[in-house]
Amino acid sequence: MRERICLAHSCTDTLLVSELFESIQGEGSHTGYPTFFIRLAGCNLRCSYCDTEYAWKGGQQIAIQDLVTQVKASGLTMVLLTGGEPLLQPDAVALLEILLTHGYTCLLETNGSVPVQTVPSRVIKILDWKTPGSGYPDSFCVENLKWIGEQDQIKFVITSRRDYIWAMEKVHQHRLEALVQVIFSPAAGMLQPVTLANWLMEDKPRIRLQIQLHRFLYGDKKGV
Repeated sequence: MRERICLAHSCTDTLLVSELFESIQGEGSHTGYPTFFIRLAGCNLRCSYCDTEYAWKGGQQIAIQDLVTQVKASGLTMVLLTGGEPLLQPDAVALLEILLTHGYTCLLETNGSVPVQTVPSRVIKILDWKTPGSGYPDSFCVENLKWIGEQDQIKFVITSRRDYIWAMEKVHQHRLEALVQVIFSPAAGMLQPVTLANWLMEDKPRIRLQIQLHRFLYGDKKGV
């Protein structure tokens, strides 16, 4: 049974933002594209391999219209909304809707524990299905499978052989390969990418191996 998530925030015309930056998209089907990143603050999970712990707390309230203005000023056409967990702030959806009306390609990264039902279908949704190694194997909102399609992605961050077997069972149980793009990503510092690549070559599933491009380019620097 999945964890229940309480959306305690009230809707306002601002969002609590951890950071804004421009960089190369490092994960998912849009890897390599120049992107404007909006990282919202606050998260309901504390994953063992989290590389953005600084986004769990703090942040600055920024008006949605000011965020749109900064996106326009960047000259970029692709925007990624991430966190933390962005969907803990209900007005994150309002921001996405506005960006879509301005013609931006919008991507949303979510930890999968919060319903994505209200997220516009044109938003490319990247859901992280947490493995046992994360500490939250029961957090995924399975109902989200009703509201995603072939343009969207489900990512499993793999920390061990146990995680790999567990994730493959989920893929088969829910027939994910026929529903969405499935990504397996090795947890940095916990599993060698070549090891995961070898497992995938043995089983030959329709699953993409994803190595974080931004780590390769910039290391562990914040805001890239």
